[in-house]
Amino acid sequence: MSQHFQTELNNLNERLLTMASKAEIAVNTAIRALVERDDDLALQVEITDTEIDQFEIKVDESAILLLSKAPLARDLRFITVAMKICTDLERVGDEATTIARRSRELNQEPQLKDYIDIPRMAKMAMDMIDQALTAFVNSDAGTAQAVVPKDKAVDQLNKQLHRELSSYMVENPKTISRCLNLMVISKSIERIADHAKNIAEVTVYLCNAKDIRHHGQAAAVNE
Repeated sequence: MSQHFQTELNNLNERLLTMASKAEIAVNTAIRALVERDDDLALQVEITDTEIDQFEIKVDESAILLLSKAPLARDLRFITVAMKICTDLERVGDEATTIARRSRELNQEPQLKDYIDIPRMAKMAMDMIDQALTAFVNSDAGTAQAVVPKDKAVDQLNKQLHRELSSYMVENPKTISRCLNLMVISKSIERIADHAKNIAEVTVYLCNAKDIRHHGQAAAVNE
């Protein structure tokens, strides 16, 4: 491998990790905007999301350029995985923007309830993101694979919160708009956990050249 090609690979990696940092900042800021009822924080998220979108363009351009240079199998896997992770990070930024926008709507009305479950869900999802990215940086398939089942706990908390909010709406129709906004926020966090799972799965592929996506479904089909 030429030194120039290795430098370009390193630059791709650095851009991707900077994008990841911005995505994490966007989500954490969006949750703060919700909990602190701070419209200014919510507006910051939209600015950060625009920056994430620009990084997506830069990462894709770099990856396509590298693909044109006929890399070896290991480098090819790295480039394709980087592109997949880039897509997931861009969508994490989108979900952060959704949370921020719904938070601004919620700020127009009295707070419905103490925000306990949503910050807890967000922490679970962001821990998954952090662990998946750490596994990617360290080429650690074991850590990446351990992230995958954690998605189920976030799914369960999302369902639990939806049931609780549905009860609120039935008991008091005046809470409907607030409940719906909180449901959207909860769903966005659940999707962030899905993206963390995606990043973990492609990291396993990067390390082991093994595709573990939909593994359970595939096993069921083969039985």
